[in-house]
Amino acid sequence: MAKQRILITGGAGFIGSRLARLLVERGNDVLCYDNLHPQVHGVLRPAAGALFGPNGAGLVMGDVTDAAALASCVRYYDPEIIYHLAAETGTGQSHDEPTRYNSVNVIGTTNLVEAVRRHGRRVRRVMLAGSRSIYGEGAASQAGGGICNAEPRMPEDMKRGDFALRNAAGAVVRPVPTPEWLPPKPASVYASTKLMQEYLLGQCFTGTPVEVVVLRLQNVYGPGQSLSNPYTGVISIFSQQIEAGLRLNIFEDGDIIRDFVFVDDVVCAFAAAADLAAAPGLPVNIGSGVATSIRDMARALLKLYGRDPEAHDVSGNFRVGDVRFAVADISRARARLGWTPEVSFEQGLKRFWEWSSVAGQS
Repeated sequence: MAKQRILITGGAGFIGSRLARLLVERGNDVLCYDNLHPQVHGVLRPAAGALFGPNGAGLVMGDVTDAAALASCVRYYDPEIIYHLAAETGTGQSHDEPTRYNSVNVIGTTNLVEAVRRHGRRVRRVMLAGSRSIYGEGAASQAGGGICNAEPRMPEDMKRGDFALRNAAGAVVRPVPTPEWLPPKPASVYASTKLMQEYLLGQCFTGTPVEVVVLRLQNVYGPGQSLSNPYTGVISIFSQQIEAGLRLNIFEDGDIIRDFVFVDDVVCAFAAAADLAAAPGLPVNIGSGVATSIRDMARALLKLYGRDPEAHDVSGNFRVGDVRFAVADISRARARLGWTPEVSFEQGLKRFWEWSSVAGQS
């Protein structure tokens, strides 16, 4: 592919920084726009800024909630492609700080839209880091046949230790990998803001030359993940607890299921989306397609750290709004992007452990 000018909002983050590096290695001009929020980045070490040297991507420190600064960046950089990764994440925190989440995720997206409309002379494609959270509990197979979107689970049921999924009639249903055509059913403020991002980009660029690509990400993990942000992901949180000598507290009955996808695979999916001659037109799930229980993940992580794999407690604790089974149907990603994940969970978890064992000491 010919050299392209690419802007990445949230480009100094976990996914964004690795995406920037790959795009630069492929010969592109890349500019990252990031507010370097302390919750995500902590106190930046010199190594964290190594990407942004003369041979790497550029960096503009700015916030997507600052409409003037974002518009200025789009105007003067004049990108052809924009990756929109800047967002607040964390289901629990979104419940406590809904205004913050809407300001960044929703207003930040409309600020980007307006910046592109006014100043994006060459912008031809905007790619969004979407979220599987928009599905809520996700797809389930019903006894009579057919797929439905499982209903949100009720706190009173989970207090009794009943964590099963049910349909609208109250019948127990069996979870299955979620396809993109399943109707959205967000169960948190965070999920609602991520769905609104999709709606806004689709509606605001309809009838324009700007193509919109939405990649709905599953649980992304790997080296470079924040080890200090309490909302960064269960693998990172558990690794810190293990290093502190703590027993792990596994919620519900231990059989919460997640689709863990390695960060480098996600980056390759984003890069593949830039190379397409025409945008897929529909949202695309990006995950491993493999179901892993939180209990099995915890045991594997404990082994890597040389701890007893049974050094955990299945407590029955739960979080309202947390989903039971989150696994993606990734057939559309294979067909539309020509993409398939290459890093197994065992390989990826080992790479994360090798990195975090060093990063946690520095």
